[in-house]
Amino acid sequence: MNASSETKARPPATKAADFDAIVIGAGISGMFMLYRLRELGMTARVYEAGTDIGGTWYWNRYPGARFDSESWSYGYAFSPELMQEWDWKEHFSPQPDTLEYLNYVADKFDLRRDMQFSSTVKSAHWDDAANLWSVTLDSGKQTSATFLFTAVGILSTPTLPTIAGRDSFRGPLYHPGRWPHTPVDFTGKRVGIIGTGATAIQAIPEIAKQAKQLTVFQRRPNWAAPLHNSKISKAEMEEIKTRYDEIYAHCRQTPSWFIHQADPRKALDVSPEEREAFWEKLYCEPGFGISLGNFSDILRDEKANAVISEFIAKKIRQRVNDPKTADQLIPKDHGFATRRVPLESGYFEAYNRDNVHLVDIVNDEPIRSITPNGVKTEQREHEFDILICATGYDGITGAFDQIDFRGPNGVPLKDVWAQGQPRTYLGMLADGFPNMLMVLGPHTARGNIPQAIEHCVNFQAALLRFMREHDHSRVETRPEQVKEWTETVIKAAEPLLSMQVDSWQTGVNRNVEGRSVRRVLGYNGNGVAFRKKTDEVAKDGYTELVFR
Repeated sequence: MNASSETKARPPATKAADFDAIVIGAGISGMFMLYRLRELGMTARVYEAGTDIGGTWYWNRYPGARFDSESWSYGYAFSPELMQEWDWKEHFSPQPDTLEYLNYVADKFDLRRDMQFSSTVKSAHWDDAANLWSVTLDSGKQTSATFLFTAVGILSTPTLPTIAGRDSFRGPLYHPGRWPHTPVDFTGKRVGIIGTGATAIQAIPEIAKQAKQLTVFQRRPNWAAPLHNSKISKAEMEEIKTRYDEIYAHCRQTPSWFIHQADPRKALDVSPEEREAFWEKLYCEPGFGISLGNFSDILRDEKANAVISEFIAKKIRQRVNDPKTADQLIPKDHGFATRRVPLESGYFEAYNRDNVHLVDIVNDEPIRSITPNGVKTEQREHEFDILICATGYDGITGAFDQIDFRGPNGVPLKDVWAQGQPRTYLGMLADGFPNMLMVLGPHTARGNIPQAIEHCVNFQAALLRFMREHDHSRVETRPEQVKEWTETVIKAAEPLLSMQVDSWQTGVNRNVEGRSVRRVLGYNGNGVAFRKKTDEVAKDGYTELVFR
C-alpha cells in the first residue's frame, strides 16, 4: 500500500497527539499490530514492560516450557517469505526456539525502532474534548495517541498463592511466568512446587531430573495427555513449507483454528471396542487430537464425558506405579477436557521416581503457612532450598485490571467489567471506550492463538483503513450490538460442561480477590462462525459501529 496516500488520508484530531497509535505489549499481538499500523502509514509506539519483545515467550522461561500447538501452525502467516525462511526444529517448539523465532521476525521487519522497553503502562485516560488517549508510564512520562491498542495477552498476569508467610521464605521463590533469564540449577537441591496446572505439568519432569528432592503440593489434579513431541528433519520441514497454504486453509475451517477437527459421531453411538480403539489411536498421536479431534459430544454430554474420563484415568493408573499416587492424580471434580488439557512429556512417570513426592493439600496435608525454611503443613514442615509457585494467572481480564483505563467522564473500565460479564463487541471494542481496540480481548474467539491474533489484527487494520477513507477519527460500539454479542457469547457457552468448572477460562482464581464467580470470558462458538461474523461486519461497512 502506498504510504504517502495513506498519510494524506489521515483523519484530523482536534488536538495533535504524539502518535497516531499506541500499542500496549510487544508479544505476538503487539508485533503484528505494529507491522499493520506501519503499512497504513501511521505513526505508532509500542510500550513493553519487559526488556525485549516476545510476550509469553519472553516471560515464561521455566524448564519444559514449549508449544502445545504444532509449531508449523503456530507462526505468523502474513508473510510467505517469512514462512519459507524459518525452519522449525521441533513439532512442538520449546521456549528458547520460539523466542529466537520472534526475535528473527522483529529483526526482519525492524520492529524495535518503534518500541520502548522496560516501560509499564500505568494508566490510559480518554480525553473526550481532544479526541485522544493520554497514556502514563511507570516512569511518570505521559504520551498520547488517537488510537489505543491493547496487546496485553490472555495469560500475562501471574498470581501468587494467598498463603500466610509467603514472603518470609529465605531461598529463591519463583513463579513460572516470571522465571529468571539465567538458568536455574536444581542439582542437589530440595525443591518444592505449589500447583499442578499446565506450567507445573511441563516443569515437573524436567526439574525431577536434576533435583535431589522434589515435593509437589497439589490442591486439585488436572487431566493431561501425552504431547508426543519429535524433531523436524530438514527434509520434513521443506515438505511442510510446500503445504503451508493447505495447512492454514484447513485451520481456518476448524472450530479452534488448529489442524484438528472433531469427529461428528457421538461417543456412545459406537461400540465399546470401536470407541476404545479410536481413543487408543488419539492417545498415541501428537498434539490436541485427544481433546479437539475426539467425538463431538464429549464436551457437552456428561455420560459421554464420563466414559472418556475413565479411559484417561485408566491411562494414568497404567503409567503411575503406586496406586495411591495414581488415584491422587486423577481429577474427581471435573471431567476430561472440561478444562484446557495440558499436554505433557513424562509427567505421570515423574511420580515413579524416588526423589519425587506428591502431597495432597486438600485431603492429607493442608498447607498452614510458608516459613523461612519451606512449607508448613498440618503434619510437618517441609524444608526447601528453592520454592516454585506454579499458581497460575489472572486470565483474560487480569492484565486489563493492572492498568487504569478510563473512558469518557473518567469511567474506569475495571468498574464497568466488575459489574458482571465484560462488555465488548466481538471482543475487540470495549463498550463505552472510544478508539480503544483490543487484540484477544474478552469475548473474542480462542483456539490457535497466533491465528486468532492475525484475524483480529487484520480486522482492526481494515477498520482503520475504512475510517481513513471516510474521514472518521473516532469509533465506538453501539450498546445494542454489545448486548447482542454478549448474549451470543453466553449462549454459545451454555451447553459446554466447561462452564460448570472453575478455571481461568471461566474467570475463577482463588488467589485473586473477587475472582470466585464464574464468568464467560471467551467466545466458545465455532471459530468459523466468528470469522464469518467479522467478515460480514467489514463487508457491510461497519454499520454496527458509530463513527465521528
